[in-house]
Amino acid sequence: MPQPTVAIVILNWNGSSLLQTFLPSVLSTTYQPLKVVVIDNGSTDNSIAFLKSAYPQIQLICLSQNEGFAQGYNLGLQQVEADYLVLLNSDVKVSPSFITPMVSLLEQDATIAACQPKILSYDKQDEFEYAGACGGWIDRLGYPFARGRVFDHLEKDNGQYDQSVPIFWASGAAMFIRSAVFKKLGGFDPYFFAHQEEIDLCWRIQLAGYQIHACPQAVVWHKGGATLPTGNAQKTFLNYRNNHIMLLKNLPLLSICWIWPLRLLLDGIAAWRALFSGDPGYWLAVARAHFAVYGWLLGGQQKSLFPQQRKGVLQGVYRGSILKDFFIARKKTFARIVTDRL
Repeated sequence: MPQPTVAIVILNWNGSSLLQTFLPSVLSTTYQPLKVVVIDNGSTDNSIAFLKSAYPQIQLICLSQNEGFAQGYNLGLQQVEADYLVLLNSDVKVSPSFITPMVSLLEQDATIAACQPKILSYDKQDEFEYAGACGGWIDRLGYPFARGRVFDHLEKDNGQYDQSVPIFWASGAAMFIRSAVFKKLGGFDPYFFAHQEEIDLCWRIQLAGYQIHACPQAVVWHKGGATLPTGNAQKTFLNYRNNHIMLLKNLPLLSICWIWPLRLLLDGIAAWRALFSGDPGYWLAVARAHFAVYGWLLGGQQKSLFPQQRKGVLQGVYRGSILKDFFIARKKTFARIVTDRL
């Protein structure tokens, strides 16, 4: 029986230097049959010329402008044919055999639609990386965290999360997904532009009756912060705005009625705290995010609210509050938070 086809698809925007650094590891991937695709998101640097000159074997898809992470992938993937897709950031180094265990996992269980590898830091290779670590979770108020990363606290990898288990979301930095499921569910929500669109997609995948898993037998190393660094006001805006929209889209109505007002209050506390600490940019980003959510609601975007499909039982949901556990109880690790709650 032939092996399923896999496409590693990298979305690039003005990342010529990153492509020069990280493409060699991608092209050393041993899995076959494999194709490598770069979707160029309207770059204005020499990315396209570099790829055509140095890597003519790579399929290059050129978009006319920067469509963001979400729509950039949606548009580019319309031209990619494969059984499985690896959506890989341009600043990720991969191990040569990282695809094989992920293919095996999904081939053994048709209910698993997506998974992610263990994501370690490129700069501190014994430490988990912020963007997904060893599999994403979410708490009852909609705050995302991960096995190996809670807020900004990153754990060292001592093999403590080496089990392949169900999770809530797989990182967009290195997401392995069935092509048919991605297309069936409409891909990423283009309104998100960037940040948390993968959590929204994974939520919809679970509501459709599929599972998301961690696959720590596969390992990659992510540099992180290459496009929008931590602390960037636009990144803060997108994270707050998109998180609220995700909750409004995917939570049941009764949950929205108490969770959303509470989240608005907690956001306000965080924003005013930042302002009084000398960070007016953070305050402004949160305020902009809230007004953008109101605009989204009033502008008719809420047509995507309340998905009709609610077949699945959500995995990777922590019924407590990581705000309380992290900042008040001083529990800094995923294992401490989740195990103490069981």
